[in-house]
Amino acid sequence: MLIILEKKFKESQKQTLLKLLVENGSKFRDTTFNGRQVIVVSDVSSGKISSGIAKVPCIERIVDVNEPYQLCSRNAKSSDTVIKVQDFKIGGGEFGVIGGPCTVESEKQTLDIAVQVRKAGATALRGGAFKPRTSPYAFQGLKEAGLKILAKARAETGLAIVTEAMSCDEVMLVAEYADVVQIGTRNAQNYRLLEKCGEVRVPILLKRGFSCTLEEFLMSAEYILAGGNDRVILCERGIRTFETYQRYTFPAGSIPALKMLTHLPLVVDPSHAAGRVEFVPSLSYAAAAVGADGLLVEVHNAPETALCDGRQSLLPKEFAAMVKKCKKIVKLLHDKD
Repeated sequence: MLIILEKKFKESQKQTLLKLLVENGSKFRDTTFNGRQVIVVSDVSSGKISSGIAKVPCIERIVDVNEPYQLCSRNAKSSDTVIKVQDFKIGGGEFGVIGGPCTVESEKQTLDIAVQVRKAGATALRGGAFKPRTSPYAFQGLKEAGLKILAKARAETGLAIVTEAMSCDEVMLVAEYADVVQIGTRNAQNYRLLEKCGEVRVPILLKRGFSCTLEEFLMSAEYILAGGNDRVILCERGIRTFETYQRYTFPAGSIPALKMLTHLPLVVDPSHAAGRVEFVPSLSYAAAAVGADGLLVEVHNAPETALCDGRQSLLPKEFAAMVKKCKKIVKLLHDKD
């Protein structure tokens, strides 16, 4: 249940409300959401609570939410959340395209790719400065030096920057350089890290854990929203199944399901779902066709020498052709008969 306070309320009235909730034995979270002060009550039926607090002057309305992911729910906000950073805009009919290398390898490599993905229609650049690798011997990223390269790419191209943080300390550092902080699949249920993401005021791109159910995915997003940061972008990047022909399995049905369940914008990462470059365009078209709000795609100008995930990276010219077709699909879906 959500208790939404009036835009202008007296602090003494709010304290009276909180005291009443405590006396009632309720578990609650005092936060901000959609520009408003909100009390999230998590464990008591709305009927019991409403009868006791309905007369507290600072309350604008009470919203019943049956789902455990209360702030993510469509009941909390029926309209689509739209997130805008520089020229990058996503949600509410805006199709955002994020392209770039798996990892920042050098300044020249990153700037060259940034120019080409911008020309192809991307409005945000992806590139890992901190890399979570299965092997401790694999390339781990350039770290802060990589962040500085990404910042230079933004200055020269105008692209918004999307890059990953893997620890609480890294979240604060990445937020100083990047426009969007990415939380990868391995950290999708790292709750202390998600709480830290709730404290920053930059958008968070949250990837689905490769073994997470949709409810678990949304509960991870709820951690961030509950902390006061409601600028969250969900990312479907494929889940682990018995199938091994592709790197992961892309569950296309999760896209319309999530669009029904939550107001948060949703992008698809076809590169990690496929693991093989020949399947990336087809999965991208499918994502656009089932209603995704955008794409997160790996692009490299020399995939055969890439330090990370070259096997699933498109060449810039392949990326440009794919983006053009995706935008045609999106336009077709949005055109009125």
